[in-house]
Amino acid sequence: MSELLARAVGERGELVLMRRDDALELRVNGVFVMDTAHTETERLLAATTLGRLDRGDGLRVLIGGLGLGFTLREVLIDARVTEAHVVEIEPDLLDWHRAGLVPDTAAALADERVRVTVGDVAEVLDAEPDGCCDVLLLDVDNGPDFLVYQENSALYDSPFLRRCRDKLAAGGTLAVWSADTSPDLLAAMREVFGEAEERAIPVTLGQRETTYHLFVAHQVQLQQAGFQDSL
Repeated sequence: MSELLARAVGERGELVLMRRDDALELRVNGVFVMDTAHTETERLLAATTLGRLDRGDGLRVLIGGLGLGFTLREVLIDARVTEAHVVEIEPDLLDWHRAGLVPDTAAALADERVRVTVGDVAEVLDAEPDGCCDVLLLDVDNGPDFLVYQENSALYDSPFLRRCRDKLAAGGTLAVWSADTSPDLLAAMREVFGEAEERAIPVTLGQRETTYHLFVAHQVQLQQAGFQDSL
C-alpha cells in the first residue's frame, strides 16, 4: 500500500516522496533512491568514518546529499563535530524536511552546527577554500553504475576526487556511498589518495539479499595521527 506525500517537478525532473507500508520512500524520475526501511549504510557512512578518527574537537564535516537525513543525524551524534555543512541540489527536498514530512530531520537542520547550501556539490566545493573540512561524505546518487542524474558520473572520476582531496584538511577523509561495487571508483580513489578501501554492507531488500558499499580514502597524515586499522 502506497501514499503520495509530496511531489515536485524541477529542472532535473520529478521528485517524489511517498509512504509505502510503514516506510518513507524517495524517488527521482521514477528511480528508487532510498527509503527509511534500510538506513544502516547511510548511517554507517558517517559513523564508520567519524569513528575511525582519533582526533579531538573541532571536526568539520561536509555532506554531499541530504537524502532522508540519516547521514546528517548520525554526524550530529558525534560531539566532536562543530560544523556540518549539507549540500543538497533539490530545494524541494529541503523544504519537505523542514516542513516535517521526514520525521526528526527538521530538528537536525535547526542544529546550530548545521549549515545548508542548495546547489551542486561540485560547484559548491569549488567555491570553498582548500582545507575547508576534515570529513567529506558523498551520497549524491546510487553510485557510479546506477546514476539517477547522468551528470553525476563526473563525481566518481579522478578530477573531482582530486578536488575533494584538496578541500580536505591535513589528515582528512573522504567516504563515498554506492549501491554496488565499483572497481573503477576504487582504482580512481587509490590513484588520487594513494590508498583506499571498500566495505560491503549486507542488506535485505524484501526477499532479496544484496550489498551496499562504502568507499573510504584517507591521506597519509591520517594514519600517522592514529587511524585505526579495522572498520
